[in-house]
Amino acid sequence: QVQLVESGGGLVQAGGSLRLSCAASGLTFSSRAMGWFRQAPGKERELVAKISWSGGSIYYADSVKGRFTISRVNAKNTMTLQMNSLKPEDMAVYYCAADSTYYGVGSYDIRGYNYWGQGTQVTVSS
Repeated sequence: QVQLVESGGGLVQAGGSLRLSCAASGLTFSSRAMGWFRQAPGKERELVAKISWSGGSIYYADSVKGRFTISRVNAKNTMTLQMNSLKPEDMAVYYCAADSTYYGVGSYDIRGYNYWGQGTQVTVSS
């Protein structure tokens, strides 16, 4: 049974930082590209960042570039998203997801991910 469990969300003031973690089990984590997505109320789920299976290829959405850092430790089946200089517009439920293919760089399309966590809420107060 595949499980992706996010943690680290919470309430932070604008300009503050949070570190999200995603713990994976039940899948060959080291062979899957992974992604962080977010969904704000009334909006579609959007890709925030993705990282290839090896960690050698990383993508950030323009809205978070320079503020967020995605990383992974395959030996620990974990992925993190360090979020700095948070803005009110970053407020959303954040999800980690596993790409459906092996040894790839990760899809830009939400439909390319076949396993999802339950999400963790990030609230940014202005």
